[in-house]
Amino acid sequence: MAAFVYILCALTSVLCAVLLLRASRRTPNRLLFWSGNSFICLALANILLFVDLVMVPNYDLLILRNVVTLVGIVMLLYGMIWEGE
Repeated sequence: MAAFVYILCALTSVLCAVLLLRASRRTPNRLLFWSGNSFICLALANILLFVDLVMVPNYDLLILRNVVTLVGIVMLLYGMIWEGE
């Protein structure tokens, strides 16, 4: 059941990223662009969570997952602070 939830979270993040990036192409709002890139990183972190806990439980990918999540949150913060005018 947990693997199903991990996959659903990754798919939701990918869907959000696609919708945000598609909207950023239509309108010149840079916040949409940074939010879409942030959701790409969060989707990658969710995929890494699935790989870490379900596919290869013998290896620890915690640091890699946390770095990818941190990059995504920094992108979102950058977009909100400097591009959200």
